[in-house]
Amino acid sequence: MSGLIALLDDVAAIAKAAAASVDDVGVVAGRASAKAVGVVVDDTAVAPRYVTGFAPDRELPVIWRIAKGSLRNKVIFILPAVLLLNYFLPGALSPLLMLGGAYLSYEGAEKVIGALSGQSDEAADDAANAQLSSQEQEDQMVSGAIRTDFILSTEIMVISLAEVAAQPLLTQTLSLIVVALVITALVYGVVAVIVKLDDVGLNLSHRHPGTTRALGRLLVRAMPVVMSVLSVVGTAAMLWVGGHILATRLEEYGITAPEHLIRQLAEAAEAAVPFAAGAASWLGETAGSAILGLLVGSVIAGVVLLFRRLRRPASPQAS
Repeated sequence: MSGLIALLDDVAAIAKAAAASVDDVGVVAGRASAKAVGVVVDDTAVAPRYVTGFAPDRELPVIWRIAKGSLRNKVIFILPAVLLLNYFLPGALSPLLMLGGAYLSYEGAEKVIGALSGQSDEAADDAANAQLSSQEQEDQMVSGAIRTDFILSTEIMVISLAEVAAQPLLTQTLSLIVVALVITALVYGVVAVIVKLDDVGLNLSHRHPGTTRALGRLLVRAMPVVMSVLSVVGTAAMLWVGGHILATRLEEYGITAPEHLIRQLAEAAEAAVPFAAGAASWLGETAGSAILGLLVGSVIAGVVLLFRRLRRPASPQAS
């Protein structure tokens, strides 16, 4: 009997430890997800453009295909890679984050430069897509979306890993799996709602009278504005996240000037708006990070443009 009691005590202890581990995973995963929120905003803002132009009955299947590809990116490819890297080369985590921050800054700056110059690749993409069948267009768009998602998912997982790096390996693994599942569901759930809002509005405007019809028309008219706002928010998020990553990681290497200037801007904003000091401080810090991201991204964009021009073959001279 005493042996049975001891066994039950052991089982109870194991159950308590397992429950505590589950709680730890939930807390750590929540904290890690919060750290990656900027990239999540960017991912959510970027994704809807990949389902524009499809028939309404294909929008949700396309989103589902992209979501599955995104989850596959995170869990099958990125998760093992970042865990192995953190285990064997933990010092490589900061450089990898900085590389990702520089890439996000470049992407954001390129969008800003394109908007200011009036140049865009969308027209060229539309012309190329016009030569493809509908299934080929869908496959191409899904493939492009998953490739873009791979970059953003890598950033999400690396940022999340940086938050859980001090935890045991099992907690790291389970926490990152939770982050992957939650963020993928959140991003593509929101994307699904966004891209179907116009269909909902169209349905309401045709089938229901009075106020409901007016609401439907409002939704239809609002969707182009919503998509434009998402594009701006996505660009701002890229610059903010990229600049923030660069500033905080540079400080680890003793380069404190960028982070110091960002903090000064946050303190100045807080002093200027004392009745909303927390919000003002956050806005100041975010603006400072975005400015740093824009500066770094613009330099990289200039180098990339110069490299492309140097690689471009010289046009033959007229004889």
